[in-house]
Amino acid sequence: MLEMVTIGVYGFDGESFLRRLRHADVRLLLDVRQRRGVRGPEYAWANARRLRTALDQAGVAYEHHLELAPTTELRRLQYAEDDRQGVGKRSRRELAAEYARRYTTEILDRADLAPIVAALPSSGTAALLCVERDPEACHRSLIAQRMTERHDVTIEHLRP
Repeated sequence: MLEMVTIGVYGFDGESFLRRLRHADVRLLLDVRQRRGVRGPEYAWANARRLRTALDQAGVAYEHHLELAPTTELRRLQYAEDDRQGVGKRSRRELAAEYARRYTTEILDRADLAPIVAALPSSGTAALLCVERDPEACHRSLIAQRMTERHDVTIEHLRP
């Protein structure tokens, strides 16, 4: 059985993020963000160029999978639900049901995960990356669930 992890940006600094990847023996990072930048100086390390440089130095390969990123429209749907519930993006604990449904039908059902699974490293592991701290608040949990159900991939969610 193949193993993968998921990880978010929030709650880490650059050093602790890389340390967590090393501890999980991550050899490949699969970035599933639409926009590969994170607001705030404390997360500048997670912006695409800086992150790739740090990963290269750590010996971790990097791939951006834009086809698995939510569209701007879907992100706005989630933001509207966050506003309705009075939670900020960084404090969200779960995905809106409508967002999860639409992400699944509009993105995930159309994506071919087989080539991604086939290209997972034979030694070490791969990580799905997005920004949210908690996987339950992020589309990466939906990708992970699909990989578990259809590709016999075991998932561990890394948290700060």
